Amino acid sequence: MTDMSSASRPSVPGIDTTIPHSARVWNYWLGGKDNYEVDRKAGDAFLEVYPGIRDIARVSRYWLARVVRHLAGEAGVRQFLDIGTGLPTVDNTHQIAQTVAPDSHIVYVDNDPLVLTHARALLTSSPEGATDYIDADVHDPDRILDAAAKTLDFSRPVAVMLIGILGHVQDCDEGRSIVARLLEPLPSGSYLALYDGTDTDEVYVTATATYNGSGGVPYNLRSPERIASFFEGLDLVEPGVVELSTWRPEASPLGAPRPVPAWGGVGRKP
Repeated sequence: MTDMSSASRPSVPGIDTTIPHSARVWNYWLGGKDNYEVDRKAGDAFLEVYPGIRDIARVSRYWLARVVRHLAGEAGVRQFLDIGTGLPTVDNTHQIAQTVAPDSHIVYVDNDPLVLTHARALLTSSPEGATDYIDADVHDPDRILDAAAKTLDFSRPVAVMLIGILGHVQDCDEGRSIVARLLEPLPSGSYLALYDGTDTDEVYVTATATYNGSGGVPYNLRSPERIASFFEGLDLVEPGVVELSTWRPEASPLGAPRPVPAWGGVGRKP
């Protein structure tokens, strides 16, 4: 990651620095420098209401690492479609997967020009594997699939990763439709890994409503039951759709697992 001060960060063509972007705000909460003043203001306003958002950011990163290790290891998956990539940080999907299986192929998807700039520079593959980046929106699964097919072999299992992204799809039925379309061309033995924020914490709900009024793309919190509905028709990997820190917990620098209002799981296409 660049060590350029975020205060002096130059504009990247195509980036609107007048409204916050979730990937850059998330980067700010994780302590990164790839953000702008508008993102920091939105992030600070959120923190004033709900300081626990930093816990969600960190817990979700460790959850992602556990999920990818399981998929690349025990499940034997060698292809990953990571939608809603966000800005590169430590332990990105390809780094974890290729540590377990160096021949893994990973396609990242996001629609922010700053993410694109960093992804092209930093998301480099092992010699045995491959990585690619698609500039596309989660609302357009057909475009995602068409572009991903250039790197991924849809005759073999693929793990579709929707990491905190379906909250940006307002309608739950549309979210289920997107998931179904993404999984449709994939063979048996493919997986869905998904998490999103939940409406189980009133303060988190209030902070999210404030953020949604800041001009960025709104994020919609859902009940755990609605998040579980995205896995309809799939065989859930134990322990199912649960609060993130309780999904196969293991030792981490965070210490004991701390509960957060974010739920997710992993499901296998039969």
